[in-house]
Amino acid sequence: MRHVASARTVRLATRRRTTDPHVVPDRETRARLLEEGRRLFAAKGFRRVTVREICTAAGANVAAINYYFGDKLGLYREVLDGAIAVMQQTTDRARKAGEGGNSEQKLRAFIRTFLQQLGQVKHPWIHDMMTHEMAEPSDALDEVVHRVIVPRIDYMRDLVADILDLEASDDRVLRCVLSVQSQLHAAMANPVSKRLVPGFTADAEAVDRLAQHIADFSIGGIRSLRKR
Repeated sequence: MRHVASARTVRLATRRRTTDPHVVPDRETRARLLEEGRRLFAAKGFRRVTVREICTAAGANVAAINYYFGDKLGLYREVLDGAIAVMQQTTDRARKAGEGGNSEQKLRAFIRTFLQQLGQVKHPWIHDMMTHEMAEPSDALDEVVHRVIVPRIDYMRDLVADILDLEASDDRVLRCVLSVQSQLHAAMANPVSKRLVPGFTADAEAVDRLAQHIADFSIGGIRSLRKR
């Protein structure tokens, strides 16, 4: 059975290589492997990219990935770490935008800022890579769930629970949160939107209008549940 290195194993191996006085790491080769890995994982997904393909694109020996990252999954985890850091920044900005407001205002601010961050498309490779990851999950998906998705869900769950005057653990709260989250994910599918909506654009004004709609629609629905 082929051994798959854990994130800890990769870190330990990297530490040994970088502290060994007889080994001088080639930072340029490592950087090229990361760059080409990012590009190819975004284009094809983890499972459809081969080690040889990445090494050839990076102009590196076929053993280079094992040397620097332990194996292909080790490289993928490091690329994913960069994506997770960006996604965490998006969550942090969306949360900070609502500071000082009540729960409805915080939810509106979260939706608006979250969509604004997505609309800037500074890192289009992240969306492509995560689309592949969700379609064909790798062993690294748990990292995304625990470090990105769970914190977002927990934050919105607290807001919705407060609006509904229910415990955050109530199933009705989670269903509302998933409804909001689903709308945000649908907004990310720009190619679909362009086919469904004539003249669709993702400029700042259009993003603000969409955020306003999602917030009005979602909060209106949540309020109706509270009245029941």
